[in-house]
Amino acid sequence: MYNDLTTRTVIVMTLNSSIMMKYFLRKSQITFYCNRYLYGKSALENGPDFEHFLNSNKSNDYTGNLVLSKDQQRLRIPPWLKTEIPMGENFSKLKKTISKLNLNTVCVEAKCPNIGECWNGGDDRISTATIMLLGDECTRGCRFCSVKTSRKPAPPDPKEPENTAKAICSWDIDYIVLTSVDRDDLSDQGSSHIAQTISFIKRQKPNLLVECLTPDFRGDKKCVETIVKSNLDVYAHNVETVKELQTHVRDHRANFDQSLNVLIHAKEINPNLITKTSLMLGLGETNEQVRETMRQIRTRANVDCLTLGQYMQPTRRHLKVKEYVRPEIFEELQAYGESIGFLYVASGPLVRSSYRAGEYFIKNILKTRQQHNQAATAAV
Repeated sequence: MYNDLTTRTVIVMTLNSSIMMKYFLRKSQITFYCNRYLYGKSALENGPDFEHFLNSNKSNDYTGNLVLSKDQQRLRIPPWLKTEIPMGENFSKLKKTISKLNLNTVCVEAKCPNIGECWNGGDDRISTATIMLLGDECTRGCRFCSVKTSRKPAPPDPKEPENTAKAICSWDIDYIVLTSVDRDDLSDQGSSHIAQTISFIKRQKPNLLVECLTPDFRGDKKCVETIVKSNLDVYAHNVETVKELQTHVRDHRANFDQSLNVLIHAKEINPNLITKTSLMLGLGETNEQVRETMRQIRTRANVDCLTLGQYMQPTRRHLKVKEYVRPEIFEELQAYGESIGFLYVASGPLVRSSYRAGEYFIKNILKTRQQHNQAATAAV
């Protein structure tokens, strides 16, 4: 078949080339893995020992990039933002009840990293859960939020206030946070629905502390008044970010002054009501902008409690993280917040607006109030 000498020579050379190519490929692969092994062995021998690894300061030791550059798509998540998988008896109980009664929680919808910690509680703190009312579709489209959006969400479930109260009163918790999606499509923006839920809870479990994290109600003071008069313990509304980034981060119907006015009006209706707000960091703000925003929140709105946490990008279609703020910066901001008069400041990379809400309320604010009452009684 291959009688021609030239043809046979070409075939032999081709076969030899193929064999040689495979040989060199295998040799290069072996060399590559040997080098990797030697590098790993050297890194282990020259690196920190196990004790140093356990006790090292993750923030100071981290050498990765924390600020997004122009040529980067995303930042690598630093070690201090990694959490354990949620589990535990109380966590499982809450999860089953929520699913059975068709309730929504911001813990799940917003993919909160602290869900296990808050739902389980612990020896030094009480369990806290955050229920989201008025459905799971929001009429707003904030660029940081993972909650679904819709121009015309489904009508509110008329049984939700009663079902929510039933579920909450069956849980082993001492503090509940109620929040809701924005419902610009409703005449009262859902304020009566929220107030009814609070009333049901307080009727069944009067000693349960209720915090309500409300929308801005487009600045409608009647809606704010409806919530304040429902016998809640803490009125919360989040300004979300510094004044300079409001239009970039939040829905166009929201703004800094409107949010401050909501908090101001809540305090005007009931001066003894605890008010609270929250800021996200890592969206491109400066440290001075954060401090100025904190000053305005405290001086203009007389807000009592502030939480500061790291913004985390929920999906690729949301705003990118511009910076991962180091834990030391959060500590500095906490000290600053306390110095300008906030009753309590929760500040840390994993802190969220409802983060361990019951713990700080019970251990700090109520304790302070009791001391003031005792002092007043002794003076009389």
